[in-house]
Amino acid sequence: MTYICRPNSNLLFFKMKSKTQWDDKTEQSLREAVETMRRGGIILYPTDTVWGIGCDATNKEAVEKIYKLKRRSDSKSMLILTDSEAKLPGLVSELPEIAYDLIDVSVRPLTVIYSGARNIAPNLIAEDGSVGIRISREAWSKELCKRMNVPVVSTSANISGEPTPHFFDQISDAIKKGVDYIADYRRDDRTPANPSEIIKLGPKGEVTIIRK
Repeated sequence: MTYICRPNSNLLFFKMKSKTQWDDKTEQSLREAVETMRRGGIILYPTDTVWGIGCDATNKEAVEKIYKLKRRSDSKSMLILTDSEAKLPGLVSELPEIAYDLIDVSVRPLTVIYSGARNIAPNLIAEDGSVGIRISREAWSKELCKRMNVPVVSTSANISGEPTPHFFDQISDAIKKGVDYIADYRRDDRTPANPSEIIKLGPKGEVTIIRK
């Protein structure tokens, strides 16, 4: 059981936690992904939306590798994944209470853009000081973030300007050859997936819808 004390609140929330039992192949894939990112490498992995390119979100050099692989300007910040809302206060200085409510009631994956980003690589922070964060509900990527104990970059597995691949077999060879490790999990999964909803929160809890 995990206890969460929300900032500016006297209420204590708890969530039941169950340990996932992974088969040997999946366990090995998780370990290799974690080891790769801890060495500063970049990975290709399944997320709660589409397949993504990821790295340790606190490692500036690793983040730069992703920008170069995607041929993406570093003025276009990338979002990060984490495994628990309890980690949000360590990642942003401005955390309106409504953020927790929006995360709790969201049905689809929800990326929230917060002001006051901190404790992540500077080249992930937008010019206005914000960062997009999503709490992963997909088992593999959630476990990945938990084991890393730092947020993980998540950006679509395509060259900037090209269509976003929805399945593993749609990912280009350029991307597959450009990463240091490819997760051996859900490669044959054909479950339809779409990018997340995106909202931006102001310091007083103002909500702006960026993408439905």
